[in-house]
Amino acid sequence: MLNADKVLDAKGLACPMPIVKTKKEMKELNPGQVLEIHSTDQGAKRDLTAWAKSSGHEWLEDREEDGVLKFWIKKG
Repeated sequence: MLNADKVLDAKGLACPMPIVKTKKEMKELNPGQVLEIHSTDQGAKRDLTAWAKSSGHEWLEDREEDGVLKFWIKKG
């Protein structure tokens, strides 16, 4: 289990809201801090991995638990 500095609950939100909220939360974190994102949008993984890569953040892990997608991204 990864230790997150902040958890973003984006469950029930359709694209592009999970990524919009993730961008906003990431701005408030310091480099090296980890954001944990919870989403029910199946497209979120594809969008967030691409965004993390293009934004210089580090994709740490993702998993699905009880229909909830969980992602961990470290701020670059």
